[in-house]
Amino acid sequence: MSKFKYTPENEEKFQKQLKRYPNSNSMMLPALWLVQEQEGWVSPEAMIFVADKLNKQPIEVYEFATFYTMFNLKPIGTYHIELCKTLSCMVMGSRDLKKFIKDTIGIGPGETSEDGLFHFSEVECLGACGGAPMFALNGQYHENQSVESLKKVIEECKNASKSSK
Repeated sequence: MSKFKYTPENEEKFQKQLKRYPNSNSMMLPALWLVQEQEGWVSPEAMIFVADKLNKQPIEVYEFATFYTMFNLKPIGTYHIELCKTLSCMVMGSRDLKKFIKDTIGIGPGETSEDGLFHFSEVECLGACGGAPMFALNGQYHENQSVESLKKVIEECKNASKSSK
């Protein structure tokens, strides 16, 4: 039995979604999304919880969670920068953005800053090729980016973090 539990609000969302899907296989993605939205990542305890809720074996949930790259399988920084690495963004300057992240935050793809503020991922197409180069910050798209605009976003994150302490 897992120690993890959904919040009452997420349990309610889970129950509503459960009525929409024909079988437990269809419910795996929404169940894991609820976990990640709640915790910021999908822990082994949460995978056991989802397995119990969906009447699955924990290995089935683990296989699912590890197949999809959008699930964080370890804690990440407060701000998750997902930089598109596909052709349109690369041609339009994503390499400069990647270098800027490395030079200013000191992290490469798959790394979290020492202060726990930023996590950086390079991802396949985010589906905004017309707005290249682009990145997502905690799921919010930022299109037509430059080093200067990225610098501004990073400073805003740092300032927000300072003011919330």
